[in-house]
Amino acid sequence: MTLQTILWFIPACFALNMAFGPNNLLALTNAARQGMAMTLLASLGRLVAFTMMITVTALGLGAILLASEVIFQAVKWAGAAYLVWLGIKLMRAGTPALASLGDAPKQSSLKELARQEFLIAIGNPKAILIFTAFFPQFIDSAHYLASFAVLGAIFLVLEFAAIAVYALLGIRLRALTRQARNFRIMNRISGALMIAFGCMLALARRPAT
Repeated sequence: MTLQTILWFIPACFALNMAFGPNNLLALTNAARQGMAMTLLASLGRLVAFTMMITVTALGLGAILLASEVIFQAVKWAGAAYLVWLGIKLMRAGTPALASLGDAPKQSSLKELARQEFLIAIGNPKAILIFTAFFPQFIDSAHYLASFAVLGAIFLVLEFAAIAVYALLGIRLRALTRQARNFRIMNRISGALMIAFGCMLALARRPAT
């Protein structure tokens, strides 16, 4: 895998990590209620789920995608369509109903919060499509497992960075509820990036074998 490939992968991947979805909403909420440290520790549940999904993809479906042009193209177009759909949904989304979270902090155990992170992540269609359709665009087929491991490690680091960003936003949650425009802008930027990368994915070719 070349340095150029990695430099292309990082911003594209981070745009996906930063997308405002259920796990990031959970990090935002946990930080507002329970603080930064608890949120970051609980996020390990999410990272464990993603690690499992990356491993399964690398050892199974990922190899099939690289070997089969038909399956690769089918999954690639499904992934591209999902990213564009998600982008449009984000751009059209209004301000999240953060006020419904309530004013009184609700204390939960670290185990419970980590379990919530894990369960949401393990069934996240965004993650499933990233690992099965987005990752293969950057895989070096001559060093398949090694390149998948590098991309997986980068993804997990960027995911943790995104969690920290949303946790910091969560600390300012009450102020942000009085500044709904901030969330609208974030949704539109994230949505535009999703659409752009969905188009890039649709135009991408299967790595040469």
